[in-house]
Amino acid sequence: MDAAGLCHSDLSVVDGNRLRPLPMALGHEAAGTVAGTGTSVYDVQVGDRVVLVYVPSCGFCKFCNSGRPALYPAAARANGRGDLIRGGTRLHDTAGAEVRHHLGVSGFATHAVVDRNSLVIIDPEVPADIAALLGCAMLTGFGAVTHTAGVRAGDSVVVFGLGGVGQATVIAAAASGAYPLIAVDPVDSKQELARQLGGSHGCSPEGLSDLLADVLPDGVDWAFEVVGSVGVLQAAYAATGRGGATVSVGLPHPSAHVSFPALSIVAENRSILGSYMGSAQPQRDIPAMIQLWQAGRLPVERLKSSEIRLDDINSGLDALADGGAVRQLLRPGAVTQPGPTMSGTAS
Repeated sequence: MDAAGLCHSDLSVVDGNRLRPLPMALGHEAAGTVAGTGTSVYDVQVGDRVVLVYVPSCGFCKFCNSGRPALYPAAARANGRGDLIRGGTRLHDTAGAEVRHHLGVSGFATHAVVDRNSLVIIDPEVPADIAALLGCAMLTGFGAVTHTAGVRAGDSVVVFGLGGVGQATVIAAAASGAYPLIAVDPVDSKQELARQLGGSHGCSPEGLSDLLADVLPDGVDWAFEVVGSVGVLQAAYAATGRGGATVSVGLPHPSAHVSFPALSIVAENRSILGSYMGSAQPQRDIPAMIQLWQAGRLPVERLKSSEIRLDDINSGLDALADGGAVRQLLRPGAVTQPGPTMSGTAS
């Protein structure tokens, strides 16, 4: 493993918002270098640089064939169990007890065993800190704007929540020519970063009503909820105008329910769209994002808040929970303590 980003989806397992079998080795946004392959792997070579993908795909089911690999049912079941897609686990602790995989990746370690369908081979010249961010933050935010919504130049956009995925959503919306592009977060520094990344306006949740009344009194075309909060999702819906759409990107607690004025959906032609993994196709979209980054159109490097060692994972998760960090990058090679050990071979 070369680099791994700390994401709220990891924190959600720690705080119980995403129920997963334990013990589990976390980390799902990562990039690495292939150290070995199983006997059935023929198109990946030792030394290949790869981005890990947190939803493996088969390439044959109706979801993969319709361009929606994130909805592959077998992957959802395997991820929920903490297994690899072909069954079982390959991780154990120092006492030999089984450790579950997080979304088929478990990137918070010096090494990982993953399925072939959980990785995308990339240009070896792409730095690890850029590559890692493509696996979740950029894939999700870029995909939500480009594929789930299909934002066009001149569309108005508001993004609620300016963590890694939210800022990636701002980057993608700016690249699509959205205007006005409003970034909403209670943290001033995150609002400022969003403006630097192409947002036209930044504000706190409390200041949004006044800003919309001044800039977009008829409501926005696209509202992206990137928090995982029912209250924020309802605020996002309320911000849309006639014909507008709300894109739900954040992951709320499984028990959470939300309500909307039913008449507005029909009479005002408003819609609510779910966007898991940005409705993306990683094998297509990760190389495409690399080309856009190389052309200077996706400033992915601006998402990085800091780099930390594997030993500092707990303090990193605390910083993530406090809300100040955008994307901390874990460098597994800088470690002084042993992590989980591996057994078995790559699938």
